[in-house]
Amino acid sequence: MILSDFDYDLPKEYIAQKPAEPRDSSKLMVVWSDRTEHRIFRDIVDYVSEGDVFVINNTRVFPARLHGRKTTGGKIDVLLLRRLKGSEWEALLGGKRLRPGPITIEGRPADILEHLNEGRYIIRIDEDVLESGEMPIPPYISTMPDDPERYNTVFAEKTGSVAAPTAGLHFTPPLMKSLEDRGVRFARITLHVGIGTFMPVRTEKIEEHRMEREYYTITEEAAEIINSAERLFVVGTTATRAIESAPHAEGRILPSEGWADIFIYPGYNFKNRINGLITNFHLPRSTLLMLVSAFAGRNRILEAYREAMKRNYRFYSFGDAMLLWNPREVEK
Repeated sequence: MILSDFDYDLPKEYIAQKPAEPRDSSKLMVVWSDRTEHRIFRDIVDYVSEGDVFVINNTRVFPARLHGRKTTGGKIDVLLLRRLKGSEWEALLGGKRLRPGPITIEGRPADILEHLNEGRYIIRIDEDVLESGEMPIPPYISTMPDDPERYNTVFAEKTGSVAAPTAGLHFTPPLMKSLEDRGVRFARITLHVGIGTFMPVRTEKIEEHRMEREYYTITEEAAEIINSAERLFVVGTTATRAIESAPHAEGRILPSEGWADIFIYPGYNFKNRINGLITNFHLPRSTLLMLVSAFAGRNRILEAYREAMKRNYRFYSFGDAMLLWNPREVEK
């Protein structure tokens, strides 16, 4: 398949700049194999029954964006990607003629230790500067909300992401309680979202693209809940990549942790019996759009996007949501 197969035109006014308030008041497009329904996100309780399981990603976005300077005074933009050991981090640095040596970050001494590639460096920082960081919102959002926690889910627990698992932003504690009252269980897994979520696909043949690896953890408890599901609903592409990266035996997911670098695009055979995928509306030509197309069908997804624009749905991280039923789902 080629990259242009996953292109579509989206006027800027459809890109959500602010999250819905309250979170669960965003729109929900429910996409079946033969029709679509238009609801509010909290109406998702109407589609569940006892024994259903929702897989949610409990990663937490940390304030990874910092400001630095070279010894000559030149500015350095700093985005922490992941801790390596102690006070050493892999970071994305923006600035002119950066070389190994001393710098300052948020006014504190720091060091560039090594240049890796494509703007990536290993740096050593003073741990105190983490208190001065800013949330790393996507480039298409102009202003962070007054409350930075609106870029975290209400179930965020494990710090380590530079981008939010945005399908989870629609949930509220009362909505989760309503789902539990209907007999739904939540399987909390972790995948720390990396900078790859912002990276464009640069290869014309999508099969040649290589995914950024991201660390995931699926506990024994989470695996047990997933394996017990009557129906499995996965909240977001990050949770999908995590459970698809995990080892399986005899049709059951196994507890594990490690690096997920799986690339899911049309033609992929899913390991897990996923009945429904909850997701946002994704960027053109993105790996996220390719993943949902692998699950629900490219034509079906692009047609749903066209309908969403006609009905003024909001797109991307702070936008509205979809519930995609597996095309093989038997409607009851």
